[in-house]
Amino acid sequence: MLGPAGSAQPALPPGACPALRWQADHPAFGGLSALAVTADGAGLIALTDRGNWLSARVGRGPDLCPIAVALDRLAPLADTGGAPLARGRSDTEGLAILPGGALAVSLEGRRPRVLIYAAPGATPQQPPAPAAFRAMGANAALESLAADVAGTLYTLAEAPQGQAFPVWRLRGGVWDQPFALPARGGFRAVDAAIGPDGRFYLLERRFLPPIGFASRLRRFDLGPAGPAAETVLMTSPPGLYDNLEGLAIWRDGAGGLRASLVSDNNFVPVQRTELVDLALPD
Repeated sequence: MLGPAGSAQPALPPGACPALRWQADHPAFGGLSALAVTADGAGLIALTDRGNWLSARVGRGPDLCPIAVALDRLAPLADTGGAPLARGRSDTEGLAILPGGALAVSLEGRRPRVLIYAAPGATPQQPPAPAAFRAMGANAALESLAADVAGTLYTLAEAPQGQAFPVWRLRGGVWDQPFALPARGGFRAVDAAIGPDGRFYLLERRFLPPIGFASRLRRFDLGPAGPAAETVLMTSPPGLYDNLEGLAIWRDGAGGLRASLVSDNNFVPVQRTELVDLALPD
């Protein structure tokens, strides 16, 4: 989704750090749409929506807010044949780190699907995709991907179906659709995570021209009956942040829950790549 970032700077949401603008000289840098953060918060892995992955180091202040970020590596992801993902099949949007360190990646574009990489430079495996994935819009498909401690994957489309976001689950090599999350207020789903607390986190965005983007972070308990205890953790005023699309949930050294978010600048100069951190309540 394209649009100018608003010029006004409303007050930060509770627990939020100021956004850190991230710039890098690499010609392929930009379009960051998925995020994972190392356990100590000092490193990250991200995906661009042109089929590249990158790693970076994050400097943090005494309050753990990010104050610097330095790109280490940026390289293409491979398709199942070993060649770099081809144009039209390279819109990598979701990222989840599996037990043991493998990377799972979800894609939009002509072939919505999930790829699993033993390492970022490896040739991936592709679990069979359900027919429902092919019916998703080319630019409204698998934006979000999350993994739990057992390695079960959860994904959902950007656009809701009616008043809900159906959530798809990959467990034991088999896809099912065990539950849906309520859609509210015109927001679309852009990323998800299973936190270290075992709860399901959903990052959403809404574009409100000409002001800019509003973002929302919701949390759900996952039980045998499906999602419960819906909690809105953050709703940003339009224009405060750019197009936040990537989400990681982690615990700091003191045991506090934190969310890290990154924005997709769509490779256009009027938008910004930003790294945003939030301290979350338990």
